[in-house]
Amino acid sequence: MAHLNQFRFWAIGLASVWLTCFVFMPNLLVVITSFLTRDPVETVALPVTAGNYVRTLDVLYLQVLWDSLRMSLQAMLVCLVIGYPFAMCIAKLPKKWQPIALFLVILPFWTNSLVRVYALQFLLGQQGLFNNAMMGLGLIKEPVQMLYTEFAVIIGLTYILLPFMVLPLFSAIEKLDLRLHQAAQDLGAGAWSRFWHITIPLTSPGIVAGCLMVLLPAMGMFFVADLLGGAKNLLLGNVIKTQFLVTRDWPFGSALSVLLIVLLGFMLWLYYKAAGFVSKQGGINGSDF
Repeated sequence: MAHLNQFRFWAIGLASVWLTCFVFMPNLLVVITSFLTRDPVETVALPVTAGNYVRTLDVLYLQVLWDSLRMSLQAMLVCLVIGYPFAMCIAKLPKKWQPIALFLVILPFWTNSLVRVYALQFLLGQQGLFNNAMMGLGLIKEPVQMLYTEFAVIIGLTYILLPFMVLPLFSAIEKLDLRLHQAAQDLGAGAWSRFWHITIPLTSPGIVAGCLMVLLPAMGMFFVADLLGGAKNLLLGNVIKTQFLVTRDWPFGSALSVLLIVLLGFMLWLYYKAAGFVSKQGGINGSDF
């Protein structure tokens, strides 16, 4: 027992130190910097000001925020539409094949995301594989502009973030009690009714978790918009990167980062509220049949 308590002490202590040094302190520095003033020589300086947050209300930046949220939501929906049936197929596989299927899902993580985005450039370009294939099949007469469009950004976000949707969905679907489906079928519920009133409610925590794991990183993936979207299709991460690396306006970049963190916190709050609601409802309302 003494060894177990000692192990817990060191484990909790190391975790606390790690969270303090690499999570709490960096975020605290970002928050403090967001209230400072840009200085051409020292980068940041006094006086303390809230003007950086006022600038985030400018129409230009609100438009970028809206475009980021819209493209991220579209990528999230595409991931959900593709990922849900994919996760269901994995869950229906024999147990011995499920680890192999999950391994194939996470296999792209072995390659750097930047390299994979460059590969998409090769596929989506006017002389890329997709255009050449469609022209070879006679579907189009001239190359279609796919690269440097909003469509390309959404494809890139979907390609990179799809595993983050599949994994929580698989975890939720795997835990489904098939006896509920059998009972509903005995009561006369059709396949669609069973899916809508049993499968969807019971897997809703996985749906919400997957949506958050796709939506939140998508807004900050500036390299996807840089390489696939061009100058007209920006994400919020592109603006933050520009403020830190190009214009050297660290206080305003920090204010935008805090805005993104607040949005993250709000989404997590929605997740916990949704998960708590599903838990209280028991997942199924018997009157739905």
